Amino acid sequence: MDRYICIHGHFYQPPRENAWLEYVEMQDSAYPYHDWNEKVTAECYAPNAVSRILDKDKYITQMVNNYAKISFDFGPTLLMWMQSNAPDTYQAILDADWESQSAFSGHGSAIAQAYNHMIMPLANRRDKITQVIWGIRDFEHRFGRRPEGMWLPETAVDLETLDILTEQGIIFTILAPHQASRVRHIGTDAWHQVDDSGIDPTMPYQLNLPSGRSLCIFFYDGPIARSVAFEDLLKSGDSFASRLTGSFREGCSRPQLVHIATDGETYGHHHRFGDMALAYALHHIEGSGLARITNYGEYLEKCPPADEVEISENTSWSCVHGVERWRSDCGCNAGRNPGWKQSWRAPLREAMDWLRDTLAPKYEERAREFLKDPWAARDAYIEVVLNRSEDNVRSFLERHGTRRLDDTESVTVLKMLELQRHAMLMYTSCGWFFDELSGIETVQVVQYAGRAVQLAEELFGDHTEQDFLAHLELARSNVPRYGNGRLIYDKLVKTAMVDLTKVGAHYAISSLFEDYGNHARIYCYDVDREDYQTTDCGKTRLAAGRVAISSVISKETKLLTFGVLHLGGHNINAGIRDYQGEEAYRVMIREITETCATTDFSAVVRLLDKHFGGSTYSIKSLFRDEQRCVLDRVLEDMLADVEASYRQLHETYYPLMRFLADLGNPMPEALRTTSGFILNTDLRQALSNDTIDVERVSFLLDDSQLWEIDLDKEGLSRLFEQNLVKTMTHLVSEPDDTARLENLKAVLDLSRSFPFETNLWQVQNLYHKMLRDAYPAFQKRSSQGDGKAKIWADLFISIGQQLSIRVT
Repeated sequence: MDRYICIHGHFYQPPRENAWLEYVEMQDSAYPYHDWNEKVTAECYAPNAVSRILDKDKYITQMVNNYAKISFDFGPTLLMWMQSNAPDTYQAILDADWESQSAFSGHGSAIAQAYNHMIMPLANRRDKITQVIWGIRDFEHRFGRRPEGMWLPETAVDLETLDILTEQGIIFTILAPHQASRVRHIGTDAWHQVDDSGIDPTMPYQLNLPSGRSLCIFFYDGPIARSVAFEDLLKSGDSFASRLTGSFREGCSRPQLVHIATDGETYGHHHRFGDMALAYALHHIEGSGLARITNYGEYLEKCPPADEVEISENTSWSCVHGVERWRSDCGCNAGRNPGWKQSWRAPLREAMDWLRDTLAPKYEERAREFLKDPWAARDAYIEVVLNRSEDNVRSFLERHGTRRLDDTESVTVLKMLELQRHAMLMYTSCGWFFDELSGIETVQVVQYAGRAVQLAEELFGDHTEQDFLAHLELARSNVPRYGNGRLIYDKLVKTAMVDLTKVGAHYAISSLFEDYGNHARIYCYDVDREDYQTTDCGKTRLAAGRVAISSVISKETKLLTFGVLHLGGHNINAGIRDYQGEEAYRVMIREITETCATTDFSAVVRLLDKHFGGSTYSIKSLFRDEQRCVLDRVLEDMLADVEASYRQLHETYYPLMRFLADLGNPMPEALRTTSGFILNTDLRQALSNDTIDVERVSFLLDDSQLWEIDLDKEGLSRLFEQNLVKTMTHLVSEPDDTARLENLKAVLDLSRSFPFETNLWQVQNLYHKMLRDAYPAFQKRSSQGDGKAKIWADLFISIGQQLSIRVT
C-alpha cells in the first residue's frame, strides 16, 4: 500500500502599492481604522512569512530541505516585489522548485496562480483568459518551465474558468472538499452525491468539461487544513505528523494521498513557530518511513484519477455563500467590527463592472488603429510587464503593431495597454474581502480603478471620472467621516494621483536633500538632468534647473523647468512648468538667482509665482517615503537641541534620582519623562554600534528598571536584531574575527535579560551557514592541537547553544 503526503502553501498578499509609482509604500497613517492591518502589509509580512517557511537553514542543524518539500503557489505581484526587496528569499523560492524536481521525479513543487487574484467566476471571459495567460507567462519567466497546476484565487471556481485552464495547458488545480458535487468511478454510469462529510480527499479526480477536455482536481483534506489554519495543531510537530499519518484509511488497497492547503503565512506568522512544526513533521514522517512526501505533479504521474467528479460552480474556500463575499453583504467578513455592514460591496463591483465595460469598446476601437488584434496584444502584454527594456518594448510593438509606430503612437499604445492592466488589477479579491470601504485593501483597488480612469481621460478625452464617481457614490462607508465611495476617491485616491509634472516637483524638492547626479530613477520614472544651478545664502538654498522626465511604463517624456527655495526647516516653495524655450528659461534663472543673492527671499517667492504661474509645490508634494526621509533630516537639528536639553536635566538630577530610588520614593513624572527620553536614546545608540558595549547596555537597562522607565521595546528589539544580523553577516565573510565572535557571545548572554523579545530567525540562518561552511575547518584545526582554533570552536558552539542550535 502506497501512502503519500503533500502540504500546499498558498501565498498571496497584494502590495500596498501606489498605482501611479509602481512601488510599495511605507506605512501610511492616512488610512483609517485598520490598526491590525497596518502591521500586516506586503513589505513587512508576506516576504517574512515566506522566508520563515522556505528557508532550509531555519532552526535546524541537519539539511532538511523544508522549502523544497512543500507544494506552493505565489502571487506574481508578490514575487515581483520580493525580487527587488527580498532577493535572497526570492532566490530560495526559485531554488526550491528546482530542487523539488530532483526529489519528485522531475515535477516541480511550484504551481502558477491566476495573475492578480481576481475572483474568476465573477470575471468576464476575456479577463479570465488574460489572467490565466499572464499567470502562466509570469511563472515561466521566473521558474523557467511550464506550470502543471494553477491555484484559483480563493479557490473560486466555475466551469468556464476550468475550461480555460485546460485550453492553456494546465493539468490540475486544488479545491476545497465542499466544492465537489457528485462522483463516480470512471467507466460507470451511477453518480453519487457528495454529502456534508465531503468528498474522499485521498485521491485525485477527473473533471470532464463541456468542451471535451478534462482536468484533474485535488480536493484537500478540510478538517486537517482547518486545524492547521484556525486551531492549535501547529503547536506540536509530533501532533501535526500524527494527524497527517493518522488520516490514511486502514484496509484501503489503493494508493492514498493525504494533503492539505492553507495560506502559507499560517506557518510562522499566524502561528508562531508553525514553520518549525512543519519542518519537524515532514522530517519525522519521511525519516520514519510513515509515508512518502510528494507533490501534486508527481502523484498524478504515479496515480492518475480513477474517479470522475462534478463540481459545485460559483463556490470558494472562504465564503460559505459561494462567491457572494465579493459582490454582496452576505454576512462573511473579518469579524472585527460587529455591526458594520458590507452593503458597499455590490455598488463597488457594479462601479468596477461599469468602468470595465465602458472602457473595453473604446480601447478596442482606438487600439485597432495601431494593433493587429487589441485583445491578443493585451494577452501578450505580460511580456512587457516582465521586461520594460527599450529593446523588448520595441520588439513587442513590432510584432503586434499594424505598422511601424512613431514615438507618440507607441506612447498611446502603451497607455492603452496600461489602462487594460489596471482595469484587471482593480478586481483584486481583497478589495471586497474585508469589512470596510475605506480599508486599505479596498482603497487599493479603487486606486487601480483611478489609474484606469486617468488614462481613459488622457486617451479618449471624455468624462469617465465623473460618470464613474456617480456609480461609486452609491457605495456607503461604515466610517462617518468617509461617507461614500466618491468622498473616499477624493480623499484617498485623487490625492495619490501622479503625472510627469508631479514627478518633476518631487525631483526638484528632493534634490535639495539628495544628490541625484545627471540621471536618476525615481520609482517608475527616469529623470535626466539637463541643467541644475544652486545658490546658498546661509541656511537658505535656491535650486533651479531643467530636467526631462520619462515614464518607464508608457515611455511618455516631458521637458520641465523648476525653481525651488528652501528657507530652512520645513519651509519650501517650489514651482514647475513645461519648458517654454531657452530665452524664457534663462530669464527665469537670472531673475531668481540674482534676487536670492540679495537675500530678499519674499521677492524670490513672488518670482516663483510669476514664472510658474501659480503651479507651486511644497514639502507636502513629495512622495510619502521621501517626504518622511526629508522630514527626518529637517527635524535632526531640532531633535539634537531637545536631546541636549533633556540630557543636561538628566545628568544634573541623576544623583537625586538615585537617592529617591534608594529611599523607595516615587520618581517625579517630569524627571521620569526626561530620563526616559535619554535612556531610550542611549540604548538605541548602544545597540546600533558595530561592537556593542555590554557593560554600558547593562548599566542603562538597570537604570531603566530602577526608575520604571517605559522603554521603546519594539524599536529597541528591531535595532538589536539588525545589529545581530549585521554582526553575523560580517562573521560569515570574516569567520576568523574572534574578537567579534566573543562580543557576540557576550551580547547574546546579556540579551536574555532584555525586557523585549528578539526575532532570531535570520541570525540562526546565518549561523547555520557558518556551521556548514566555516566550522568544519576550525574543528579540524582544533583537533590537530591549534589552540586559537579551539577557542574559536568553543565560542562558536556556545553561541549555537544560545541560538537553540545544536552543533554535533
